Amino acid sequence: MELLRFITCGSVDDGKSTLIGRLLYESKLLYADHLAALEADSRRVGTRGGDLDFALLVDGLAAEREQGITIDVAYRFFATEARRFIVADTPGHEQYTRNMVTGASTADAAVLLLDARKGVLSQTRRHARIVSLLGIRHVAVAVNKLDLLGYSQDAFEQVRAEFLEFSAGLDLDGITCVPMSATEGVNVVGRSDLTPWYDGPTLLRWLETVAPPTRRDGPSRFLVQWVNRPDATFRGLSGRVLDGTLKRDETVRLVPGGGTTTVARIVTMDGDLEEAPTGSSVTVVLADDVDASRGDVLGAAGDPPGAADSFQARLVWLHETGLLPGRQYLAKIGARTVGFTATKALGLNEIGVDTVHFDAPVPFEGYRANRDLGSFIVLDRLSNATVGAGMIDFALSPVNVRWQALTVDKRARIARNGHRPCVVWLTGLSGAGKSTIADLVERTLHAEGRHTFLLDGDNVRHGLNSDLGFTDADRVENIRRIAEVAALMVDAGLVVLVSFISPFRAERALARELVDENEFCEVFVDTPLEVAEQRDPKGLYRKARRGELANFTGIDSPYEPPLQPEVRLDTTMLSPQAAADAVVARLRTLGAC
Repeated sequence: MELLRFITCGSVDDGKSTLIGRLLYESKLLYADHLAALEADSRRVGTRGGDLDFALLVDGLAAEREQGITIDVAYRFFATEARRFIVADTPGHEQYTRNMVTGASTADAAVLLLDARKGVLSQTRRHARIVSLLGIRHVAVAVNKLDLLGYSQDAFEQVRAEFLEFSAGLDLDGITCVPMSATEGVNVVGRSDLTPWYDGPTLLRWLETVAPPTRRDGPSRFLVQWVNRPDATFRGLSGRVLDGTLKRDETVRLVPGGGTTTVARIVTMDGDLEEAPTGSSVTVVLADDVDASRGDVLGAAGDPPGAADSFQARLVWLHETGLLPGRQYLAKIGARTVGFTATKALGLNEIGVDTVHFDAPVPFEGYRANRDLGSFIVLDRLSNATVGAGMIDFALSPVNVRWQALTVDKRARIARNGHRPCVVWLTGLSGAGKSTIADLVERTLHAEGRHTFLLDGDNVRHGLNSDLGFTDADRVENIRRIAEVAALMVDAGLVVLVSFISPFRAERALARELVDENEFCEVFVDTPLEVAEQRDPKGLYRKARRGELANFTGIDSPYEPPLQPEVRLDTTMLSPQAAADAVVARLRTLGAC
């Protein structure tokens, strides 16, 4: 029997869990002991005065039962004579939007519930946008709780018109609106005499007849998840057929590498196959020894997937800390993890179209054509927490920008200068003494004949970064630019001193990653806030306390101190010269002076 995956979604307390419980009950899928437990739970923690509370069949967490809400995604299976179903009951609260995205990511259809008394709410609109964003084209709008309005046709038509007007701008193939009462079972499974004015399908009938998305049988796509080398006599590529049918002797192209070869064998534990259909997990042996690795894709040579590193994508942001333009994140796409940046800011639960960049070319197809190669998740570089999800629309440019080989390189400049290059990154609060110490360090190095340059935060804001303010997004971009400039100066063979507050660990980590190992020295100029505020050489703290300076680090904008700096300078104990001497001593161990 055909399988349909669908979700129930909508705002808080619109009746999603009750609806699924009713479907399970009406489908005769509950055993006697389940019914007995439901009756007992309904009397103990139910919300219907002892009558059967069908939501308890789905809300399994203690917190869900206590509060009468859905928190996590709950999956349930049921079947009728026409079709099998897997339904995902997703939370309605805004704070659990990420759970709703998880449930929708594998769904073929959606049942969007709304309370007839409340109409189309902001969370209803958000869930509808996410449904459209994730490529779900078939939606049933269950106008629930009509029993509380006396099954009013006018109330139903008003809500229906409101939703259809809003959804006109969404990419949905068809919307069916059903007047319903999940608690009473009206128009859930059977048609009800309480709505004689409605001649459309019941919800179950819609679920049984809605056309699932067509499974295209296009050109083959095989995702490499592991290079299988059990011994010196065997080398295979283990992975999954994402699309099409992979056949023995088929000519395939490796993406993004670009090499072409043929499939010599398709290996399984039960023996070799002549072909592997979509969804098969197999090991492929190629006729030629091509350089393939985890995350590569084998595609039909005549119609391979694309490869690019910049895209237009639709993003859903899922973390309390918003997406900051220019900040370095990680993206997991297919079986590959790459660096990721975006150009627009997004807040928690916001949805937007953005320009995104990966730090390496990746195999891809548009999300509508291939969910596996067209979707990615965004991870925080430091905590590895999932902070966003994205769907690729199209590539912005082919991979045609490559490094130009140059005759005079960093090695030649090091030989001419007679010392190693290095970034000396001084970070700390305003007034900590960073610029003073950096100036003293440069004077010492210059006197010794070292090739140096000092990038000072205030000086740079007069030119290169004069267009930036002091929001979190601007601070990230400020440090991103300086990190890139510092890396270029290291390539030029210089010892570059960087004196910036640089409040965020993520951007300081990015600056470190742009240069080679032992070419970065993080110096934490550790001055307590009260001491820095007492010094206040520029009067900035006084202005910030009076509210004249917004987003001032240490007052109304956070500072994240280094966890493991190469040098920590306690300026309450050290004079500026002693602090500079400690930095120079560290640089001598790195060979920079």
